[in-house]
Amino acid sequence: MTSTSPDPGLVARLRAAGCVFAEDEAALLESAPVTAREREEMVVRRVAGEPLELILGWAEFCGLRIRVAPGVFVPRQRSALMVELALRQAGRGAVRKVLDLGCGTGALGAAIAARVPDAEVWATDIDPAAVECARQNLPPSRVLLGDLYDPLPHDLQLDVIVANAPYVPSDQIRNMPPEARDHEHHVALDGGTDGLEVQRRVIEQAPKHLAPGGVLVIEAGQEQAPVTASLMRGQGLLAEIHHDEDLYATAVTGTARRRAAPKSEASL
Repeated sequence: MTSTSPDPGLVARLRAAGCVFAEDEAALLESAPVTAREREEMVVRRVAGEPLELILGWAEFCGLRIRVAPGVFVPRQRSALMVELALRQAGRGAVRKVLDLGCGTGALGAAIAARVPDAEVWATDIDPAAVECARQNLPPSRVLLGDLYDPLPHDLQLDVIVANAPYVPSDQIRNMPPEARDHEHHVALDGGTDGLEVQRRVIEQAPKHLAPGGVLVIEAGQEQAPVTASLMRGQGLLAEIHHDEDLYATAVTGTARRRAAPKSEASL
């Protein structure tokens, strides 16, 4: 089996448009099962600045093809660190119920479900477009519309909460790459004045939703991470900061303390 290089002319067009990975993008566009005319329309859209993932209709994440939709936050490769941290919890045999909070496409939940098939994965998002999209990537009945934890069953206790909450300060959104700034709903990007407004709400409410020993995983900017960890400690969680240099990723975990076992009569 031989592979062919993408058309040099297409690569040149993409590179001139500012596509850093022009060769890879050209190969993906050429592999799309479309007519030559449809492919040219796709190229024109990409050259105009539309995200490649929206043009293809999917994004690769943790070895999966995740369905994407206009306006919905496209999964970033750096978020694979969050999946890895959730799977560490699974390695301890402690993952039965998982929440992908502010799920966007549901990529985090889908990646965890692919590695832990017996996990019961829930997802919530306040954006109807995100919920509709995530229902294509996760069991639809457990993808719920609403603010953070509000739509969940009141008695649901979670072993893992993964929350890629928006953490860009409001006045910095204008400096984001146009693929995000112009094509993703700002509710998925805007973290408020200091970038931590949504995170604060996620952390404040997490303890009552976590099972004993359960873990909250939040993506954060590297400079924000110490503040995120401090917020977790303020809620009684055991916080730890994690970095992945290869992914340029930072995440913070907060583990709920296990309840002390009651003393037996014999020990009294």
